[in-house]
Amino acid sequence: MQLLALKTEHLAASTVHVGATAVGGPELALMAGPCAVESFEQMRRTADALISLGIRCIRGGVYKPRTSPYSFQGLGEAGLEIFRAIKRETGLAVVSEVMSVTHLEQAADTFDCFQVGSRNMQNFELLKELGKMRKPVLLKRGLAATIEEFINAAEYVLSEGNPHVILCERGIRSFDPLTRNVLDLASVALLKQMTHLPVIVDPSHATGKRSLVLPCSRAAVAVGADGLIVEVHPEPEKSVSDAAQALSFDDLAQLVAEVEPIAAAVGKPLPQAEYSFEF
Repeated sequence: MQLLALKTEHLAASTVHVGATAVGGPELALMAGPCAVESFEQMRRTADALISLGIRCIRGGVYKPRTSPYSFQGLGEAGLEIFRAIKRETGLAVVSEVMSVTHLEQAADTFDCFQVGSRNMQNFELLKELGKMRKPVLLKRGLAATIEEFINAAEYVLSEGNPHVILCERGIRSFDPLTRNVLDLASVALLKQMTHLPVIVDPSHATGKRSLVLPCSRAAVAVGADGLIVEVHPEPEKSVSDAAQALSFDDLAQLVAEVEPIAAAVGKPLPQAEYSFEF
């Protein structure tokens, strides 16, 4: 049986639309925002910075899967209200994680793209329900998942009738503690060869270090990624989670400037900014 995710003679590449952003389209797709939604002010400042750089997708955690049950678990409904206000005021598309069917029901009118985190890549019942939603799904590779397992996880969504799947390489676990994970860029190239699905890279979670996000972003674009999703915060050192990997607005502007010539060279130019903005 031919897997639905694999390339065919008639389907060499798919494009998934997240709001005004065409992931897998002719332009490099950019998504950015804080690890967690903390306040309206934080998200509004972030939204303005993104728009100034031509980024039309804002990310941020409302439901947070944390290793410790005592760590910040997200704002839940209060976070959804913040995102609703941001959408009304800016028109940005919202990308955020869901961990259960209950989350799907709560966030269906707010999230424009449902993110499935690495810990839930093989939460098959959740994937089946996402397949029935007909809304974009950003599927992150599991911490120790093989490429075959990753593709089969996507298959759970596709087989329920939802073709709008984006694959995301976010690093896999290894023996070396100096980086948070190992960014497997070979998997990006291989997934682009094997599947018709768009493939993006999360250099923030892959490296866990602010200083590594920019060089790994350049490498991801060079190897053929369809986009990047990165963590950015108005005051990174004050982030309630993942502060060590969060970029400042100036860092994000530098990232955009550094990947621009690479994106142009590989035939995926950056979207144009709508207005200038002083950080």
